[in-house]
Parts: sequence; C-alpha cells; structure tokens
Amino acid sequence: MERKSMMRQWQLADRPIGRALADGDFRLGQVPMPVADAGEMLLAVRWLGFEPAQKGWMENFGGYVAPIELGDVMRGMGVAEVVESRDGRWPVGTMVAGMTGWTEYLVSDGEGFDVCHPDLPPHAMLGVLGIPGLTAWHGFHAIGRPVAGDVVVVSGAAGATGSVAGQLAKVAGCHVIGIAGGAEKCAWLTQEAGFDAAIDYREGKVAAQLKALAPKGCDIVYDNVGGVVLDAMLGRLAIGARVVLCGGISRYEQGGEIAGPGNYFNLILRRARMEGFIILDEQPRWGAMRDRLAALVLAGRLRWQVDEQQGFEAAPAALARLFTGANRGKQILRV
Repeated sequence: MERKSMMRQWQLADRPIGRALADGDFRLGQVPMPVADAGEMLLAVRWLGFEPAQKGWMENFGGYVAPIELGDVMRGMGVAEVVESRDGRWPVGTMVAGMTGWTEYLVSDGEGFDVCHPDLPPHAMLGVLGIPGLTAWHGFHAIGRPVAGDVVVVSGAAGATGSVAGQLAKVAGCHVIGIAGGAEKCAWLTQEAGFDAAIDYREGKVAAQLKALAPKGCDIVYDNVGGVVLDAMLGRLAIGARVVLCGGISRYEQGGEIAGPGNYFNLILRRARMEGFIILDEQPRWGAMRDRLAALVLAGRLRWQVDEQQGFEAAPAALARLFTGANRGKQILRV
C-alpha cells in the first residue's frame, strides 16, 4: 500500500452530561500514521458501529469500562481490513472486527479482534453478530429463560438489539409484542420481523395497549428504554415473570439521578425477578453465541436492518441519530 504520513481520528472534547450530544463534544484531529512492528498488523477501518452506551462512556457513567479522557480517541467498535502485516496473526486482506475507536488506521497484534463471518457482509459483525446480537442472545436466553408459549414484550423493539431479541423469542415459540416509535417501525416489526403485535409509544397509552394485548400479563419483559415505558411493562407482569434490563436510552439526556420505576412493587406481588447485565462480561462465550446467531440468519429465521451513513467526518452525526430515533436498525458508518 502507498504509505500515508498522516491520518484522521475523532477525539473526545467534552462530556455531554445531562444534555444531548453537541458538535463541540468531538474534535477531528490529524495525527501521524502508526507503524506496525514485528508481529503486528496495520488495520484500515472500513466501518464504524454505534451504540447508545457510547454516550455513557463519554460521560464516564457506570464505571464498567475504563474512562475515556478528554483528548482520547473516541471509543467504538469497527470493522477493519488488514492492509499490512509484519508476520502478524492474519494476512493482508483479512476483515476483522473489534474495538477500533474512531480512527482511520490502527496497529494491532490481533488481541480483542475476531475475523468476520465468511458468509455474511463484514459489517454484520457490528450488528446481528456484534454487540447488539450478542446482547439480545444473552439477555433473552440466560436471563429471560424462555418457555414456549410465554408472552414477551420488548421495548426499543425496532432497534438493533430489540429486534433480534424479539425474533429470538419467536424462534423459541413465544408470543411477542414490540414497543417502538412510529408507524413505520411498528409495521416493520409485524410485517418483516414476525412480531405478533406492535405498540407505537408515540401515540401514548402504552399501559392500556399492553393490557389489551397481554390480558394475562407478560412472562418476559426485555427492556431497552427505561423510564415510563419500563414502568408500563412492570405494570403487566405475569406470575413468575423475568425482567431483563438491557439498556435505558431514555436516561441518556437526563442529568442527576435516574428516577426509579413506580411499579417496582409488582416484582413482589407477581413473584418476579429483574436482572441487569453487561455483555462485555460474557466475552468468552461470544464465539458460541455468534455461531447460533449466524445459523439463524443463514436459515432465513432472523431478519436484520442496517442504517448505513457515509464518510468518516459524519461519525458524530451518526451517533446522534441513535438518540433521536432517526436510525432504522443498526447504525453504522462506512468510512
């Protein structure tokens, strides 16, 4: 490859605590190209993937990952191509996925990266085979513990994680209700993803709609939203229900403490269980989960959407789309 002397990377410039993302939160820097040493590879980033959790990382919220300091490269998952290898783990041309950060190039010995699935587009490793799909699999199976015939409700159901969780519920023989924002997303859930019903939370009356659709209650609640939507779902728990706390996109623009759900006492009345998790803790099992997810995709039993933006300079705007509901499926960017 022709050797460049400089490259671009997005750096953290401010912490968006209690507010929406702003242009000033990021700085586009020019830095020298990295050089691979013996046993290393030069990776060219081809796609970036975006998660709601990235805003929490910017805020230094939660403490489950090392903080991003001001001036650091913005942390994020990506798909990269090996463009130079000095006896590295993989040959030139190999497509790999891992924590690349928002940079055009990086040097790696391969630790923390996985080769992309040979039978699916490389960017599948950012969506259905990436953090969203893995999160859906673990949360639904390990915490939801489905039984055929269960009534399942998923919030954020048209998102990259919620849509997979709901489809996994259908594969398991469950009756699935999705909660999403807008008629278009709700139509996709029932017409394409196979959900039995969908609730448009923008129309209001989520609790009333859920009562009509699940008169005997919900056996599994898979929550990606938090706030009033979670509270409505907690109001419809069946006896012995399992509540999976996956995410809380409603909290990302709130400052101060997060309000707890008013209907939490139903956990006692319905003898239910509520549990949260972080998928990074399950990394030793990612390979096995990916194999199961890929098999379902290749068998036509798991649909997935990608919202692909274009151009490295558009990375901040692509992340911001997650918090306005503008994305349709997994938000990625082609560098």
